[in-house]
Amino acid sequence: MAGPGRPRAFDRDAALASAMRVFWERGYEATSMTDLTSAMGIGSPSLYAAYGSKEALFREAVALYGASVGEPITRALADIPTAREAIAAVLRAVAWSGTQDDAPSGCMIVLSATNCSAANTPVRDFLAERRRLNADHLAARLARGVDDGELPADTDIHAAAAFYNAVTQGMSVQARDGASRADLEALADRAMAAWDAVVGCGRGHAAR
Repeated sequence: MAGPGRPRAFDRDAALASAMRVFWERGYEATSMTDLTSAMGIGSPSLYAAYGSKEALFREAVALYGASVGEPITRALADIPTAREAIAAVLRAVAWSGTQDDAPSGCMIVLSATNCSAANTPVRDFLAERRRLNADHLAARLARGVDDGELPADTDIHAAAAFYNAVTQGMSVQARDGASRADLEALADRAMAAWDAVVGCGRGHAAR
């Protein structure tokens, strides 16, 4: 039997996907409870009963974003056999996910809580940590490249990861400003053209 205030046909997963889209498009602070309940097709009591709070809903929406929109990036880092091609695939995935016709532009994790009031500092810090984790994932893939002999043993994997993480973040901002997928793919190509310099192969090393 449906709980008090909750429609009998309530679909929690579908409602969460709708909330994700609103947060992605408008950002955390600019999204009102009315925006959320309208998009999700539920009343405020049902929202609080199902998710707890606006912040808890946002955190679930970020997790959904990572598991869905971010899945090609996770797969690229795990499955593509060389670090260079894995990082290139990450950049292509960012160009694709940030310029879909049927979704908000840019990256939700980059854009949805960069400016917050003091009351929402936990949300800002939560996304900052997610962005740091993205850099950590890139560094881990580069470390595999070192272990495999693809990259020089003295590669500064954290500096290289920071560079490519900054590229992905810049691509997201440009997507929100109206850059096309072709624009972003061209930027990705230029970032990959700098690969040898970024990973240190230009210091007298050669990638194997």
